[in-house]
Amino acid sequence: LWFLDQLEPGSAFYNVPTVVRLQGELNVEALERTLTEIVRRHEVLRTTFPNNEGHGVQVIGAPQPQQIPVTDLTELAEAEREQRARELIDAEARRPFDLSVGPLLRVHLLRLEPEEHIVTLTMHHIVSDGWSMGLLLNEIATLYRVYLAGEESTLPELPIQYADYAVWQREWLQGEVLEAEFAYWREQLHGELPVLELPTDRPRPAVQSYRGGHQFFRLDAAAAEQLRQLSRNQDCTLFMTLLAAFQTLLYRYSGQEEILVGTDIAGRNRAEVEPLIGFFVNQLVLRARLSAGMSFVTALQGVRETTLGAYAHQELPFEKLVEELQPERDAGRSPLFQVKLILQNAPVAESFSLPGVQMSRVGTEAPISRFDLTFALNETGESGLLEYNTDLFEAETVVRLLGHFENLLRAIGADPEQRLSEVPLLSATERQQLLVTWNETAEAYANEHSVTELFEAQVARTPEAVAVVF
Repeated sequence: LWFLDQLEPGSAFYNVPTVVRLQGELNVEALERTLTEIVRRHEVLRTTFPNNEGHGVQVIGAPQPQQIPVTDLTELAEAEREQRARELIDAEARRPFDLSVGPLLRVHLLRLEPEEHIVTLTMHHIVSDGWSMGLLLNEIATLYRVYLAGEESTLPELPIQYADYAVWQREWLQGEVLEAEFAYWREQLHGELPVLELPTDRPRPAVQSYRGGHQFFRLDAAAAEQLRQLSRNQDCTLFMTLLAAFQTLLYRYSGQEEILVGTDIAGRNRAEVEPLIGFFVNQLVLRARLSAGMSFVTALQGVRETTLGAYAHQELPFEKLVEELQPERDAGRSPLFQVKLILQNAPVAESFSLPGVQMSRVGTEAPISRFDLTFALNETGESGLLEYNTDLFEAETVVRLLGHFENLLRAIGADPEQRLSEVPLLSATERQQLLVTWNETAEAYANEHSVTELFEAQVARTPEAVAVVF
């Protein structure tokens, strides 16, 4: 992430924004004290990354009292107030960080009414990940409560800091250990790696712009339970089943029999790092080989083996894998994979209460997409969000794709032995349109003249018009 920031300074591609609405009587002083303690606890939140002779280094600053800037919108009319709040939220999400100077956690409070506020919490990905944002919100809830009551923090001191983890990883991941990781991934990703060629609405630009949009996905509880039961029957996790289904969808869309999909792994497989805010998440590349005659169950078992192997070799940082494999770089695509599937199981509450204050998450509209498609599903498989590259896809195309994915999930839940080529994707409406509506082309023609006579008549009507080219 430091390297990418040097490559494209001033970009907001790796901002991690969270926005929370606070309804009730807010004590700003207690909130500032809360943030001061969180920044003291987590060294990574006061770490900067200056450039030292071409290398990024960690510089950990001393703890400082945190002051929250407040923007007062109470004098605006209600509709104008919400519009202005949305503009400020989006601007904050797009505002770049300076990794060499910091701070890499920004907090901004918008006052809409005396008892209604919105707080924006924005971290750079270099010090944070999705799990970290859940930890941050949970610590805010705990500390605000005790400080409001005039008490001291009850949170235990952290056993290690992020820098300790970074040093440990660098020392451990070398020699035989590093070579064993490389050997596994070289075997998994040997040969010419397929580039996913999905049908797009527009030509791919030469350089990624990262412009994005998103669409929500929902699957009914009964269909989701069928998928969970299928997973149990096949000794698989729900993620494996959803991944096999997603790869099947991509296979059907592209016609390619080898599919590479990326996924995130939390990277928190040691108890000491679970309570730490920091960048632990890693990316894994999962390769599938599919064919028309293969049943979904067979495809699922292949995905199971691939996924278990990847989990057992999850320690190799993705950037080191790219460095080792040296794939042909294309400024218009991400390296190794172009689509991503994530099952969200990080500890994040959508709403919870503080004393006298109700907190609820607010969606952000930061229009960024780092991949062609990124599909994030919740841990039950019943809902999710598909982020897409708007340079490539129209919203209507993405909505149709999600509908096909839903149809595919229902079909495999009902009959997982179906061949991949036969799993139905189309809705009844689409089938009617394709097979009937668009084929109702019968016309009544005068049949007393031959084709040559009709041709000659057209020549007489438009003698100067071009009839045939080449």
